[in-house]
Amino acid sequence: MSTVDRRRVIRLLPLVAGLLLLLGSLARGAEPGTVVVLPTKGIVDQVMAGYLRDGIASAAADGAPAVVIQLDTPGGSLDSTREIVQSFLDAPLPVMVWVGPAGARAASAGTFITLSAHVASMAPSTNIGAATY
Repeated sequence: MSTVDRRRVIRLLPLVAGLLLLLGSLARGAEPGTVVVLPTKGIVDQVMAGYLRDGIASAAADGAPAVVIQLDTPGGSLDSTREIVQSFLDAPLPVMVWVGPAGARAASAGTFITLSAHVASMAPSTNIGAATY
């Protein structure tokens, strides 16, 4: 293993360890100190925006230290994307996006949602990307 590869592995270890700890405590709603996971799948629309906004607010009110958004989306509404991004930016606790499980995607609007999180991670065999015309 080259020196550059070793440095990359060393830099990623804290992130991987933190994500494993967070994912190991997956739970929905909660006791104080429990990370809240919000499974999110499908088209980005007003329903998803409301679900994430309310889920983040509920997690904060319950004393959760963070929220993990498990994301799998082909994309969707620009207005809903903006609303979701704003709720992440306004969140009183860290919001993490995990594109997963394997085979999931964060396409189009999902890309911007993922990039607006405080921490973003992806399972193996997932993809992310946006296209414009």
